[in-house]
Amino acid sequence: EEVFKVKKSSYSKKIVKQLKKEYKEDLEKSKVRTEVNSPTDVEPPLEKTGQIKDIGQEDGTANSEHGEEEMEVESEKEEEKPKAGGAFSSALSSLNVLRPGEIPDAAFIHAARKKRQMARELGDFTPVDSEPGKGRLVREDENDASDDEDDDEKRRIVFTVKEKSQRQKIAEEIGIEGSDDEALVAGEQDEELSRWEQEQIRKGINIPQVQPSQPAEVNNLYYQNTYQTLSYGSSYGIPYTYAAYGSSETKSQKTDNTVPFKTPSNEMTPVTIDLVKKQLKDRLDSMKELHKANRQQYAKHQQSREDSTKAIERLEGSSGGIGEQYKFLQEMRGYVQDLLECFSEKVPLINELESAMHQLYKQRASRLVQRRQDDIKDESSEFSSHSNKALMAPNLESFGRDRVIYQEQVKRRTAEREARRARRRQAREQTGKMADHLEGLSSDDEETSTDVTNFNMERDRILKESSKVFEDVLESFYSIDCIKSQFEAWRSKYFASYKDAYIGLCLPKLFNPLIRLQLLIWTPLEGKCRDFETMLWFESLLFYGCEEQEQVKDDADISLLPTIVERVVLPKLTVISENIWDPFSTTQTSRMVAIVQKLVDGYPSVVNAENKNTQMLLKALLLRMRRTLDDDVFMPLYPKNILENKNSGPYLFFQRQFWSSVKLLGNFLQWYGILSNKTLQELSIDGLLNRYILMAFQNSEYGEDSIKKAQSVIACFPKQWFANLKGDKTISQLENFCRYLVHLADTIYRNSIGCSDVEKRNAREHIKQVIKLLASIRALDHAVTVANDHNVKELKILIEGK
Repeated sequence: EEVFKVKKSSYSKKIVKQLKKEYKEDLEKSKVRTEVNSPTDVEPPLEKTGQIKDIGQEDGTANSEHGEEEMEVESEKEEEKPKAGGAFSSALSSLNVLRPGEIPDAAFIHAARKKRQMARELGDFTPVDSEPGKGRLVREDENDASDDEDDDEKRRIVFTVKEKSQRQKIAEEIGIEGSDDEALVAGEQDEELSRWEQEQIRKGINIPQVQPSQPAEVNNLYYQNTYQTLSYGSSYGIPYTYAAYGSSETKSQKTDNTVPFKTPSNEMTPVTIDLVKKQLKDRLDSMKELHKANRQQYAKHQQSREDSTKAIERLEGSSGGIGEQYKFLQEMRGYVQDLLECFSEKVPLINELESAMHQLYKQRASRLVQRRQDDIKDESSEFSSHSNKALMAPNLESFGRDRVIYQEQVKRRTAEREARRARRRQAREQTGKMADHLEGLSSDDEETSTDVTNFNMERDRILKESSKVFEDVLESFYSIDCIKSQFEAWRSKYFASYKDAYIGLCLPKLFNPLIRLQLLIWTPLEGKCRDFETMLWFESLLFYGCEEQEQVKDDADISLLPTIVERVVLPKLTVISENIWDPFSTTQTSRMVAIVQKLVDGYPSVVNAENKNTQMLLKALLLRMRRTLDDDVFMPLYPKNILENKNSGPYLFFQRQFWSSVKLLGNFLQWYGILSNKTLQELSIDGLLNRYILMAFQNSEYGEDSIKKAQSVIACFPKQWFANLKGDKTISQLENFCRYLVHLADTIYRNSIGCSDVEKRNAREHIKQVIKLLASIRALDHAVTVANDHNVKELKILIEGK
């Protein structure tokens, strides 16, 4: 354990000597006074010594600044006054107020000093209880270390103090606590040093010799263990030590100065040649075994190296294709990104051009429809005013407009209308179709030169703008052939990645803007319009994905063209049918039906009921037909006396409106096979025949003219409607028309009564024609009724159509 020493200056040493001298004088005086006053008391030096010892103990326990120095001084003075222990123990009981292990505070130390000073001045002292369990200082000898090992749970610091020397007591008495006078302890240090040297010499003599072959670590461990087991105080006579209860150093201290040590044997096995040879042979065998194991390990490493080299070569050879594929896919990625960026800039322009072209055609179609409606209103107003002159106001016409302005507009429109009719009549005479023509069957779609010029100028402007859309773009980004070649190369080289990227599903949308740009002026309602299947885009994409290789199941490229037609052509037709198509025009209707029928027959995806584009097209067709039925059909009603004059204006207007209605009926029924029968019957029979045409039949003359008109109406009906009918009745919507035919036969028969035989024979022929008409629409019950009523015996022949 360490001993703390404080070096003092020479001045401090002089003061210590002077105080020591004064202390001795006071001590002598105190002895004399004590003997006179109380000869039975304990000697004052013992009392003062005990008081000093007590204060030193308190300061040491409190760990004050001079505690360690005081303990060192007390340990140095212990040997000079070995007999002062009894007085020290008796004086210690005067401060018995502290419990064991408790540290005194500053106030307690100050009170103890005052008490000691008063006792020293008065020559009085307080006896100390010398019971072993109540003193704060515990006397310790060499056997106390072993007793402390049993008190591990107390975990407190125990100070082991021997009796102090006379010089220590003097230093404490004069108030220099914890100081160390080098001059006073120099002799003692020399004495301790000599004692330590003698002890080491004695230990060295007693240590037995060990074998030279023993490692140095064993010797060091031996000496280390030997010194560790010796107590510092017991080995070298150190008077003062302290340790903590429960620590390893305290437990390892022993009361004995010696440690049992087993002396190693100095005897060695005799060395012989055979022994050396045997050891060398064993060493050689072990080396051979090690060499064999190393060779096997070397062979294994060599094989592993060869396998690794082959694997590297194989991977390097196989990674060449992957590297090329990666490079190709990176190039395709960059190309597709550039293509999409290009389209993001150009597609809005294409949409604007397409909308402008659609608007141009829509304006022309609306202008023609509006002109036809105005003509009908003008003729209806003119002939109505002739028949109802008394009901008309003097200055206002029937629509409430100013009469003068209205008449000027009517005159202009009438002149233009008659001029167009004259030109059409002249054209029919030149072609030889005048005999078969009926007023109202022709389409009045002639335009003025001004309208034609304006229309052509605007269309040329849009086409010119469309040619500039991709003028700042490389050909590889707007040419369908170039774009197709890029994706064909991807498909042919790396089909797996091509399929994983769903390119087959993306191509229709990718080609969509380019195809719409080519279809900008495509209008199937015009006779000079090209078929879309003869266009460049169709021919370029026709054989895409049809290389000479095995066809992959569920290959999306097979349906590339059908998908494009579904997503490009059908929306185009939807706009045309809703805004441009005129149902009154037989030519436009025939062309529209032809193109739709072609899509239905040639592209299975168009026929799919769940196809949204097909549904939108059909809805647009129905909407346009219903709008025409509500806005454009007009059937005038005149008295029979007005219609008797077949050259009059009302009669001609009536006939023209009738035949235009019949023409519209035929145009509606051209959609048979595309639209459902229920929808067609609702539009054509309920909406047009029963609502307008039958009303005209009732106002017509009963006779040959009515039969001719009825034949024209029945000729419009699809024969498939009546092919699969069972029973003697026709479809329910034609019941009104059948009753009119029966009434027509009866009227012809009544009108023939009283006439000549020729007229009766003609009337009978007319009745047979009515029976044929009823049989043609499978109204057999009505045909039998007419035959029985008029005694027609050729019923079977008439029904069979012979």
